[in-house]
Amino acid sequence: MTHYSPTPYHVPVLLSESIDALDVHQGGIYVDVTYGGGGHSDEVLRRLQGSGRLFAFDQDADAIARGLQRHPQAAADEARQGEVLTLVRANFRHLWQWMRYYGIESVDGILADLGVSSHHFDTAERGFSFRSDAPLDMRMNQQSALTAADVVNTYSEHQLTTLFRLYGELRNAHRLASALVRERSKAPIATTRQLAEVAEQQLRAERQKKEMAKVFQALRIEVNGEMEALTTMLAAAARLLRPGGRLVVITYHSLEDRLVKNFLRAGNVEGNVETDFYGHRHAPFDTQRGKVVTPSDDEQQHNSRSRSAKLRVGVKNEDRAS
Repeated sequence: MTHYSPTPYHVPVLLSESIDALDVHQGGIYVDVTYGGGGHSDEVLRRLQGSGRLFAFDQDADAIARGLQRHPQAAADEARQGEVLTLVRANFRHLWQWMRYYGIESVDGILADLGVSSHHFDTAERGFSFRSDAPLDMRMNQQSALTAADVVNTYSEHQLTTLFRLYGELRNAHRLASALVRERSKAPIATTRQLAEVAEQQLRAERQKKEMAKVFQALRIEVNGEMEALTTMLAAAARLLRPGGRLVVITYHSLEDRLVKNFLRAGNVEGNVETDFYGHRHAPFDTQRGKVVTPSDDEQQHNSRSRSAKLRVGVKNEDRAS
């Protein structure tokens, strides 16, 4: 049964299920590549009981600052040696480089809770939600240059069409892109409300709420380079995990879930299974020990963010000579 965090900052999804899958043991080395509100990391720390190490990544300064408040003894990312918990302010695409920086050659488990935290959705000024009027931002890392407003106002009609079709899986992607280009020729589209007002006229009335979420999802993925970052992180995870180590990933939409599923099955995001001369599969992970886990009805009632969540687990196979 998942336990619900008392903090309003972020309610962790599939908490006990994901940490159980991580198979935390004392003295082990683990990485939470999506620290967020710290719910998953806190449970890993509880099970480590002061023995071992946990590296927690987040590119959001708010999340790292909150983590340091909750764990004053945590090592900052500038420190090469620290306490059990080391907080790293970085995108998880840099997982490999940071682990090398800390002198870590292999780890026992890696956890990734993908998507947007409830804190981001609830903080209107970050621009992740269409339910409030705010600057069209959507940057996870506020030091990044590209914002959602930049995308909406500078991408060509063709680029926008491709973006909404690929990352939003919208059937009327071209119509939406055309409408945005027309509107921005009159005045820049600078807020979430402006974007929503243009988009709602192009979306099917019976599916408007779901399709509006896909519009915002597509822009968020583009602004933060989410698919490229996930691909890079998965490749690093396969290199870092020791045989028997666990890769635990919580996904929220079909794009990232398909990518993770393919990687766990085949060792690449395209899902192309490679075999040797004798027909033996070359795959870095064993996924036969567990099926996809979804949140219980009870959790979905308590945490709306969990309703589309899927938990996938891969166990690192013994390294084979290439």
